[in-house]
Amino acid sequence: MSAAPALYLSGHATIDGTTIFGPLSLEVPAGKWTCLLGPSGVGKSTILRLLAGLGNEVAFEGEVAADDGAPLEERVALMAQSDLLMPWLDVAANVTLGARLRGDTPQPDRAREVLERVGLATHAAKRPHALSGGQRQRAALARTLMEDRPVVLLDEPFSALDAKSRALMQDLAAELLADRTVLHVTHDAAEVARLGHTILLMTRHGITSVTPPEAPMPRLYDAPETLAFQGHLLRLLMNPR
Repeated sequence: MSAAPALYLSGHATIDGTTIFGPLSLEVPAGKWTCLLGPSGVGKSTILRLLAGLGNEVAFEGEVAADDGAPLEERVALMAQSDLLMPWLDVAANVTLGARLRGDTPQPDRAREVLERVGLATHAAKRPHALSGGQRQRAALARTLMEDRPVVLLDEPFSALDAKSRALMQDLAAELLADRTVLHVTHDAAEVARLGHTILLMTRHGITSVTPPEAPMPRLYDAPETLAFQGHLLRLLMNPR
């Protein structure tokens, strides 16, 4: 994996003449986990799509760049809210799908290693319908790790899970995505209170930075400072400026 760059986006986005966001500026530090928190409809997922090079439907006026000046293409992995597993493929085949779609040779040994890391080694031959929701998200995380990109974009990937599975996946993702440049879009203040070296709050008025607790992430879900910060974020969401 190449060195993880910092990301920068600045500009104004519209779809069919309707403003989605902007003008605004977003900076994502290199090798750190950044949470972009905000209500639905303010353009958070559009930002991810632009950074991933998928925003063909978006009319964007501005700049999307990495701080090292190199193109972002081929350096970004996107993990969506839906696991997007192919139902006719087993877990191992889903994890190596990216390589096959690009015409590259799959790496079964590495796939087994990645599945071991996410706790799915014994489920490699199962189809997605035989997995729990948490296991499906682990498979999606394994597929993201197989791409081995220095930049990882997360679009509310844990929101469909129950509380216990969500906390476990947060812990696992924080461990396995360490030292990558992560931009995590979410509307969940509790999730942001646990995760993120950098916290950005996005509303219709733009993006502002919020200082997180000093405790290392992932922060304990029941720690007083975590719960207090969650409340602070909710107050900011309820009363945007």
